[in-house]
Amino acid sequence: MFKKRLLWQLYPSFLLIILISVVGVAWYASQSLRTFYLNQVAEDLKSRAHLIEKQISTNLTNRNFKEIDVFCKQIVAASSTRITVILPNGEVIADSDEIPGRMKNHADRPEFQDALGQDSGNSLRFSETLGKRMMYLAIPIKQDGKVLAVVRTSVPVTAIDEALKSIYKKLFWAGVIIAVCAAVISLAISKKISRPVEQMTEVAKHFASGKLDMRLSIPGATELVELAKALNEMARQLNARIETITKERSQIQAILSSMIEGVLAVDSAGHIVSINKAAADLLSIDAAKSHGLSVEEVVRNPQFQQYIKNTLENKQPTETDTFVLNDGGRFLQLYGSSLTDNKGNRNGAVLVLHDITRTRQLEEVRRDFVANVSHELKTPITSIKGFVETLQEGALDKPEESKRFLEIIAKHVDRLNAIVDDLLSLSRLEEDSKKRRLSFEETLLEPVLTAAIELSKTKADEKQIKVELSCQKGMKAKINPVLLEQAVLNLIDNAIKYSQDNSKIEVSAQRIENEVLITVSDQGCGIEKEHLDRIFERFYVVDKGRSRKLGGTGLGLAIVKHIAHVHSGHITVESSPGAGSRFTIKLPV
Repeated sequence: MFKKRLLWQLYPSFLLIILISVVGVAWYASQSLRTFYLNQVAEDLKSRAHLIEKQISTNLTNRNFKEIDVFCKQIVAASSTRITVILPNGEVIADSDEIPGRMKNHADRPEFQDALGQDSGNSLRFSETLGKRMMYLAIPIKQDGKVLAVVRTSVPVTAIDEALKSIYKKLFWAGVIIAVCAAVISLAISKKISRPVEQMTEVAKHFASGKLDMRLSIPGATELVELAKALNEMARQLNARIETITKERSQIQAILSSMIEGVLAVDSAGHIVSINKAAADLLSIDAAKSHGLSVEEVVRNPQFQQYIKNTLENKQPTETDTFVLNDGGRFLQLYGSSLTDNKGNRNGAVLVLHDITRTRQLEEVRRDFVANVSHELKTPITSIKGFVETLQEGALDKPEESKRFLEIIAKHVDRLNAIVDDLLSLSRLEEDSKKRRLSFEETLLEPVLTAAIELSKTKADEKQIKVELSCQKGMKAKINPVLLEQAVLNLIDNAIKYSQDNSKIEVSAQRIENEVLITVSDQGCGIEKEHLDRIFERFYVVDKGRSRKLGGTGLGLAIVKHIAHVHSGHITVESSPGAGSRFTIKLPV
């Protein structure tokens, strides 16, 4: 079977497509231009007819037909347009080129009939009067819904045909030039495609046993037959092996990349052969640079290194926890298992790393919280039980002592009630913030701060402490007024508790850049530096004896911290012993 060269298969196809495209575009363009040009002429005639309508309306109403005829003959001198005015019965009363009385009745003219039935009418036909093809456009002149006459404007089609003929000529030569250029470019492209294919045929023979996984059907071009055979030969030899390896590798890479647990594989000598992104992040190492290096070179942790050695030596899976010093320190839970080859020989190990830092931290917080709650609740309960037993054993017979004991019991009950109320407040804050049931609105800060100061006035007056407010008029923030008032009140109450008599507390609000800062400053005893990081924890108090004596529950600052968080803000503290404390709630604008 005769096979054509690729060049002579490509080039005729390209050339045929180009010729069909050029002819089609030229034909469509010529038709579109003709239609567009005729429409433009029709619109122009319509505009002229409307102008004439305005000029002759008065004479038409007064039936001054001679004046209309004179006007038409005068206006034609400034325009090449023929103008005809026709009565509804077809009688011509004015014409720019002819004497109206000599003209036939125009009732049968298609443009005249269309104008009577519609807003306008037009036609393209031969004029018996002038002896040439004309384009006509007619519009009715109406008064009170009645047609008085029809104004018809017309121009010779020969002018239109001459203009279109010039455009067609230009289109033809443009099409010829485009077709020639495209034919030359197509020939060059066809040669460019076929030449590399001919060269690749000889090169592909040297890779008949190479690593290619492709299938080609035998093409019709002579140049591609040998190339296709050579590539198919290589595909038959290597397809099964490459396909299997690629599939397994892709599956393993996809699994390892999608895991949130870290996975680390080492060979029998402890060199890293595979590590996923999660493991690299947990160990703070570069996954790309760590391949082929020993664990000792990339992970500076003796316990971790020893664990890998133990895993390589043991047949059974191993498990342990370790601490690594990176990103502030992490607790990792390690699961390890040795790897074996087809013969059962150990040739490495694989480790799975879990980050349990957050779990450890939460467990520690939970233990501290349970211990603190137990301690805070046990002290008043023990006191209450002791005084109740004393009353039961006979103290009820002594009114003065009974009254004193009952006052002490009431005081401890009040303390228990305060603890429970604060715990419920914290619980509600956490629940509302998670369920997003809290509402925030742009509110003036000064009334909120003033209300908090008023609520603390009684306690301040008892110690003759002056609470001063500094807040710019009209300052607003997006807040929950009730919660913010509670937070400021807690800070002021704390300041009052730990301040000396006759001292001063300052409450201020100011806007700095994109934050609103609400500050409560006192002149109290201050806080040691080592306590500053923990004072916002639940039940954490610097001086438990003094706090209990002053009626503190250890939850006030924790509540303030949560209120700041639900406002998408935070709280800071500056303090030193003997110099007072400065608490600042920072809210975003």
